[in-house]
Amino acid sequence: MITRRDFFAALGGGIVVILIADDSDAQEAGGGARRGTREPLPQQVSAWLHIGEDGMVTAFTGKVEVGQNSRTSLTQAVAEELRAPVASIRMIMGDTTLTPFDMGTFGSQTTPQMWPQMRKAAASAREMLVDLASQKWMVERASISIANGKVTAGGRSAGFGELTRGEKLAKTITTNAALTPATEWKVAGTSVPKVEGRAMVTGAHKYAYDIKRPGMHHGKVLYPPSFGATLASLDGSAAEAMPGVNVVREGDFVGVTAPDAPTAERALAALKADWKQVPAEASSRDVYPYFKKTSRDGDASKPQLTSYTVAYIAHVPLEPRAAVAEWDGDKLTVWTGTQRPFGVRSELATNFKMPEDRVHVMMPDTGSGYGGKHTGEAAYEAARLAKAARKPVQRNWTREEEMTWAYFRPGGVIDVGAKVNPDGTIAEWEFHNYNSGPSGLQSPYNIASKKEQQHPSKTPLRQSSYRGLAATANHFARESYMDELALSAKMDPLEFRLKNAKNERLRNVIQAAAGKFDWKARKKTAGRGFGISAGFEKGGYVATCAEISVTNGVVKVLRVVEAFECGAVVNPEHLRNQVEGAVAMGVGGALFEQIDFADNKILNNKLSRYRVPRFADMPVIESVLLDRKDIVPAGAGETPIVGIAPAVGNAIFDATGQRIRSLPMAPKGLS
Repeated sequence: MITRRDFFAALGGGIVVILIADDSDAQEAGGGARRGTREPLPQQVSAWLHIGEDGMVTAFTGKVEVGQNSRTSLTQAVAEELRAPVASIRMIMGDTTLTPFDMGTFGSQTTPQMWPQMRKAAASAREMLVDLASQKWMVERASISIANGKVTAGGRSAGFGELTRGEKLAKTITTNAALTPATEWKVAGTSVPKVEGRAMVTGAHKYAYDIKRPGMHHGKVLYPPSFGATLASLDGSAAEAMPGVNVVREGDFVGVTAPDAPTAERALAALKADWKQVPAEASSRDVYPYFKKTSRDGDASKPQLTSYTVAYIAHVPLEPRAAVAEWDGDKLTVWTGTQRPFGVRSELATNFKMPEDRVHVMMPDTGSGYGGKHTGEAAYEAARLAKAARKPVQRNWTREEEMTWAYFRPGGVIDVGAKVNPDGTIAEWEFHNYNSGPSGLQSPYNIASKKEQQHPSKTPLRQSSYRGLAATANHFARESYMDELALSAKMDPLEFRLKNAKNERLRNVIQAAAGKFDWKARKKTAGRGFGISAGFEKGGYVATCAEISVTNGVVKVLRVVEAFECGAVVNPEHLRNQVEGAVAMGVGGALFEQIDFADNKILNNKLSRYRVPRFADMPVIESVLLDRKDIVPAGAGETPIVGIAPAVGNAIFDATGQRIRSLPMAPKGLS
């Protein structure tokens, strides 16, 4: 297990930047307690940056790369403030031994939390370089400039490595170094190409599936036939007779290891197990009444409220969960795709009853997460099998395992009602969410009297984070109902929203989307419909316009215009990718994605049975980015997904007169 001291020794001499977290930094990192650990988060001194003798800059962050381009944006933060070329910066991410503690990569928090943190570290390093040059060259600080990785004063110039060579500097610094205003950015705010993009395209970039260790075996786990079932008996003799196979049983946990993956698969199939199953509490056919019946305050619905429902859906990451585990005495090293390396370290330490400093978790990037990889199931399984086999073990989940045993986006019921004044302003608003969650619960519109509540319920399926959390469900219900109110007020949906939107940023995105879409010039034709939606979540404002066609009940999304404003834009091209990717993903949840379950079993846990968006489903997507350099950047990985479902639903109503109040809206076409 490599230590941080070993790592810095390998890097050689130079400047090590130490950043003392002030109170605001501690709050950004999650307040006073670590999520997933047993210790409070101290006001600790953490290393963020190293400038080597060769001039290379190594930056450290506990955030991880799951396809959202955070490696690039964080590199831009360092390059901007340090005045260094992007190519001279290497970002070490998600390594629990080398990087500072981080709660995890979730909630669109990398940009609002980590981006300013890296800027502070780089700006402080820049000031240290100025101090060093001033001392060495005996010149005034004001005469020194830094650009393109070089420090210059008068006729003298030196690269970072040349200036720091031979100096063993490790200074503790404060966070008061001046940051570059967004209006003066030269690297930040530009479309810097994806760092390591070529390696990803060519297949050279390594993911958890690609990790190989000397003597490594492959592991498989025997899962029960249904949720809640317990193991009654096991006959593993046939599997144990196979060369190189090891059968592991610890209570209800049963697994096998083998020298290669095909042998492990055959050994798993050879196990003979009897299970004791339990009755199911609900199925996908009756889950919505179940949510309201089991909510903490009982069935609080009122007859005058309109109900919307959203189904459970799967994350369907390109790369299912994967991990490699290796024991060295009482020390454990794990490579795994996770959004929370430190959380997984805590899980492993707890499960194996060992100190966290004996567990090293590395995240070698993962092929997407969408909020679905907060937990370390594959890592724990790999570690259990590796400990029993006394060999490194790779544990790769299958697609069926990923879509059965991972958690899902929560299903839910949303009840909404309102009263509208004669002038079209909303006088009263009532909104209740059962089970789905509180994200995006609050209406962004100006309403005099509002009652908005989230009601936790029992859930028959394992559920947790999904891109945008409940904001997708809440925006679907709210923005669909806004169109219903507009109809009752005999107002155009755009006019009605602007009538009730007083927030400048909200109005700006609505007008930008409608203008680009040419909403007012749209022409009504048979089988075509137009819809609009708007909203706010996680510091960003979004508005979406959609055009759809309906042919023999089949809904096709033809065109989407989405306007998005999340403060100052860090990387325009990558932000555009986030917007377009969110729209593409959101089409699935809007029209056809849903988990079908009964008798404690997932009935559609294969891609042949679970419908995800295909190339043929993709509309023309036009993004409008509003760059507010006067506002600090917010995260952009989630909010753009919330607008597509209500915009499409409103367009379906416009085309057919059919108001659909459930997600997905057309899993088998319109009836």
